[in-house]
Amino acid sequence: MTVMEPFGARLRRAMDERGPLCLGIDPHASLLAEWGLNDDVAGLERFSRTVVEAMADRVAVLKPQSAFFERFGSRGVAVLEKSVQEARAAGALVVMDAKRGDIGSTMAAYAESFLHKDAPLFSDALTVSPYLGYGSLKPAVDLARESGAGLFVLALTSNPEGGEVQHAVRGDGRSVGATMLAHLAAENAGEEPLGSFGAVVGATLGDLSSYDLGINGPLLAPGIGAQGATPADLPGVFGAALRNVVPNVSRGVLRHGPDAAALRTAADRFAAEIRTAVTAS
Repeated sequence: MTVMEPFGARLRRAMDERGPLCLGIDPHASLLAEWGLNDDVAGLERFSRTVVEAMADRVAVLKPQSAFFERFGSRGVAVLEKSVQEARAAGALVVMDAKRGDIGSTMAAYAESFLHKDAPLFSDALTVSPYLGYGSLKPAVDLARESGAGLFVLALTSNPEGGEVQHAVRGDGRSVGATMLAHLAAENAGEEPLGSFGAVVGATLGDLSSYDLGINGPLLAPGIGAQGATPADLPGVFGAALRNVVPNVSRGVLRHGPDAAALRTAADRFAAEIRTAVTAS
């Protein structure tokens, strides 16, 4: 298996060259309807192709949400495979938002599905859930290192329910979310210019100064746009870690489709606002 340059290095370069914006590809039924598309495989394919063709040569990261493709069965997964391959060919890094998490051979199989270079769904990085214990992710960590890919581990998510697990305090006095961040800091120790093992940290969470976000890895930040956060909120949430934040926008851009020019204009506006927030801090 040919080893690529590590994901963290590739991401750092893409963010420096294209800006840090991550655009989600979330073809849920209501958005397909807004675009005037049927909620079927043909509508899914038209939606995904339009987004990839409009955006893959200009944004640093595209993040397809696997569930919205999987719901159409094998034909939907085929659309996802094509979208991933075409997005990467056009220069975007692909973060597969699949939030996989399991143990042993099952986790290894999930990892092979998305992180093995010969897999049809090979992506530059994968979102994973550590809530069977961080050690359960070892097969994915190992394969990501081997293939030059990365992971984004759910640490402090933007959904309100997440707090009952992530803010729970362990016997050593640290919260579960803080423990996940510490694990990631250890994975990324000594890596330059950026580690490949990132955290998902919601942009809607407000002041996170009580958490050490300095993990020497990327921080995928959902919540901008439809969930209520704005680019101007980023410095207050992420503080000194701001340069490593990958802000995710989905519906805030996608609702402007199916016109490709309108999609690009909306993405450029968010990118400019993010650039202003980062440089002004």
